[in-house]
Amino acid sequence: MAEAMYQPHFGLREPPFGITPDTSFAFECRGHQEALNVVLVALESGEGFIKITGDVGTGKTLLCRRVLASLGNDYATAYLPNPLLDSRGLMLALADEFGVEIAGNIEGHQLVRALTQALLRLNLAGRRPVVFIDEAQAMALPTLEALRLLSNLETEKHKLLQVVLFGQPELDRHLAAPSVRQLRQRITFEYRIEALTLRELRHYLAHRLQVAGYQGGHVFSTAAAWYLYRATRGVPRLVNILAHKALILAYAEGTDHVGLRQACLAARDTASARRALIPWVV
Repeated sequence: MAEAMYQPHFGLREPPFGITPDTSFAFECRGHQEALNVVLVALESGEGFIKITGDVGTGKTLLCRRVLASLGNDYATAYLPNPLLDSRGLMLALADEFGVEIAGNIEGHQLVRALTQALLRLNLAGRRPVVFIDEAQAMALPTLEALRLLSNLETEKHKLLQVVLFGQPELDRHLAAPSVRQLRQRITFEYRIEALTLRELRHYLAHRLQVAGYQGGHVFSTAAAWYLYRATRGVPRLVNILAHKALILAYAEGTDHVGLRQACLAARDTASARRALIPWVV
């Protein structure tokens, strides 16, 4: 594998630019830190719905995992990474996440009652149930409405269930539908994650290399970092893809630095990268 080849060359314990969300590589850029704070403050205040949006590759799933890792035992969490469910499927998934034993032929109203009782038990035990839904833009409108109805459950003090929606910008258009206008009004905290700035991208590259075990100086030149920023628009997932390819090229050429040339070639090999061509780089 390419990773196994260039890791010893750069003194790395593991690949620094994988595209699988890994909280050990989390980089505290301004946008992610603000989004994390928004979610934690909203959860603490007991708000029903919280919405976090961002373009593809900006790190929403990683942020979701960071929030989950930040919560203590006073929260009972459910995580739905694939919300392509109908209303009944949603209820069954939540019952499973909260440890509710359900018979396969249970009627809809019995299912809601069993889930409600489970939420009440958690509340009496001093735990706050929270549902985290990733890729929420894929949820069907009837399923979103079923989620809102379930979130109506409350004690005299606060909601029995809080919901955090993570989705692409399409989620906002989804929520503009008249049929879910009541849910839209329940969203009291929201945040949109932006891409990395050029300055953040430079630190991001160094940070991930350091976490992976690199102990030397700068690997990516200033020109290479600038080009990666132009080609990726600062989207972390794209940065990872191009940085990984650039390291492969540097290793193949026997150099321990990534310059403008390797960055350009990595971008040319990636269909989703923006073409910011430098004529004299071949």
